[in-house]
Amino acid sequence: MGKPLVILPSYNSGEQLLRTMASARQYCDTVWVVVDGTTDGSGQRAREVAGEGFRVILLEKNSGKGGAVLRAFREAAADGFSHALVMDADGQHSAEAIPEFFQKSQRWPEALIAGVPVFGPEAPSERVKGRRIGNAFALIETWGMGAADALFGFRIYPIAPALRVLESRRGGRRFDFDTVMAVRLLWAGVPTINVPVPVRYPARSEGGVTHFRYFRDNLLLTRVHVRLCFEMLPRIPALISMRCRR
Repeated sequence: MGKPLVILPSYNSGEQLLRTMASARQYCDTVWVVVDGTTDGSGQRAREVAGEGFRVILLEKNSGKGGAVLRAFREAAADGFSHALVMDADGQHSAEAIPEFFQKSQRWPEALIAGVPVFGPEAPSERVKGRRIGNAFALIETWGMGAADALFGFRIYPIAPALRVLESRRGGRRFDFDTVMAVRLLWAGVPTINVPVPVRYPARSEGGVTHFRYFRDNLLLTRVHVRLCFEMLPRIPALISMRCRR
């Protein structure tokens, strides 16, 4: 891989955005923030504090995490970046893991380096338990060769194949982004390296925010997995061959 890049897609992340920007910058010289149609003023504050090593990309309308990352991937490819680490801007992901992930990517530049969350005691039980069903379906869809946690967004993407996957279809633009990419990249022949990484849920008193909507987002993921399961069927011979080569 070439020079490292961290991308922070952000929608109404509040003060956590500034903290995440600062922590990411400690471990990577180049940090891009995609302000995805925010209404809480955090985008303007990000522009005010952004100095050397930062780029703030402003999207006027909210396009979802996948849409925000797609915009950043296109600019990154145009600027000559080959890989990018995407992490949440809300303080849940551990910036201290950035060096290890880039080291893994240096060793396996063709791979998706996928974080596997190690939850702390403060993690909401519905978030920890609720992801098990989606992860089980993703493991079926990838025949156990994909991301161990299809919902976790701390990952290094090889940009060229990620762009091909995103631009080939209209889906994967919102909460389904991480799941869709975990499955479709594996189908496209991109191997997955799973790496444990701590995750925390900042309390509201610390500026913790969440945009997860239990019914809406789980309905979206259910529809996504139904579609992926049907699309997996004609790929079974290729998946068997891939599995045998491992």
